[in-house]
Amino acid sequence: MKLAELQRSGRQPALPLRIELADGAGPAELRLDNLLRVLPGRRYVGAGNWRGRQVLAKLLVGAKAARHFQRERDGVRLLAEQGLSTPLLLADGLRPGEGGWLLFEYLDNAQSLAEAWKAVADLAPLADAQQAVLGEALAAIAELHAKGLWQEDLHLDNLLRHDGRLYLIDGAGIRAETPGQPLSRKQVLENLGVFFAQLPHSLDPYLEELLVHYLLVNGEHALPLEALQKEIARVRRWRVGDLLKKIGRDCSLFSVRRGAFGLRAVRREEEAGLAPLLADPDAFIDRGHIYKTGGAATVAKVELDGRPLVVKRYNIKNLLHWFKRFWRPSRAWGSWREGNRLEFLGVATAKPLAVLERRWLWLRGPAFLITDYLEGQDIIARFKPYLDDPDGAGMPPEAELKALDSLFATLLRERISHGDLKGHNLFWQAVGDGGRWALIDLDAMRKHHGQASFERAYARDRARFLRNWPEHSGLYRLLDERIPKTGVEAGA
Repeated sequence: MKLAELQRSGRQPALPLRIELADGAGPAELRLDNLLRVLPGRRYVGAGNWRGRQVLAKLLVGAKAARHFQRERDGVRLLAEQGLSTPLLLADGLRPGEGGWLLFEYLDNAQSLAEAWKAVADLAPLADAQQAVLGEALAAIAELHAKGLWQEDLHLDNLLRHDGRLYLIDGAGIRAETPGQPLSRKQVLENLGVFFAQLPHSLDPYLEELLVHYLLVNGEHALPLEALQKEIARVRRWRVGDLLKKIGRDCSLFSVRRGAFGLRAVRREEEAGLAPLLADPDAFIDRGHIYKTGGAATVAKVELDGRPLVVKRYNIKNLLHWFKRFWRPSRAWGSWREGNRLEFLGVATAKPLAVLERRWLWLRGPAFLITDYLEGQDIIARFKPYLDDPDGAGMPPEAELKALDSLFATLLRERISHGDLKGHNLFWQAVGDGGRWALIDLDAMRKHHGQASFERAYARDRARFLRNWPEHSGLYRLLDERIPKTGVEAGA
């Protein structure tokens, strides 16, 4: 296959791929045995063999191939010139009208810091193992900044451990101010904002402690905590907005098809496995365990190849109901959007896997939401022993109360209202030595842009939550004291 033909090979070209390339020693064949990342018609990254040597190949095609090739090669050269650890560039080339290629040494058994973080992410905030991973990353970032460089797309996947060394990868994201001279404070704060914005909010109180790892390597600038916090908040807002754009378009994360007779959005890694369910969700509902039927929604637990899932069908009750619904986004779409938002913010929920809307000439009809099935007790069942305590002395475990504090703090910080905060919509999820509360039934969930409207909605959520228990009970009083109020409630 010639490089130009790769542009037409789509998202999943047949492997192995055999591409005709050439370097100073003449033409040779690159054999790609697997693909690690694909941007269809633009970029193909994978591992393979070149002149008898295992390599990591980046193949760039399409109208912008020359520009992307130049950025990648320039970034790799900047890293190498400044003595920073990066995989060796073995061969590269650009053919006008066809595309470009860069072949790197393959770091066998390398582990990204993103993989290392996943192994420790569920530990208590800033446990020693977490600090080890983040400290390693911050030291590498500090070294990069000390050389006048920064990684525009800074995240843990772009840092690889191999044979006791940490390698910087993805030259296309490398930028320079003045190579060899420390980066300006403004650029340092912006780049650290990108890094910290991707970490859980639970680590925010430890920001100063984490910065020590950076300052031990690069103490060129004092880094005002307030300025860094503002930058982190700005980047987080942008990232949430970027995700909510992606959930409705075909991209590397989501497979989306929309047309006059339907909409289908599904997490790309789930697409093949969910195919039978996506093809006929009604049949699975009919065979499943029905939790709720009739009216505006039908909810069922179903099984697909032994995997438990939940399918929620949003029904059209009658013609009048259809007239109210056909012209606006379905409630399934709203739940899909808010489920992805919560997951991105680190709030536990039933993982949204896919959404379907049936349409006729773009007019919406019934819709379906498919999520993971959550095991565990709802909060009413979980707290019942403490409600029934005849002495009134018992109280829920502090870990479960702190998890509840964290949930409400997130809702306040992000200005999110649930809309139906009854106890059956909060489930306890055991995680490691602790756990967290998961929110389900997100049909009425809303992100508020105005503080006044949020405070009114939050007050309703809080009141609905407390009504799960008798007002005279000790449990009610405990939760009423513990759950924060807004200005609206405080003045009531």
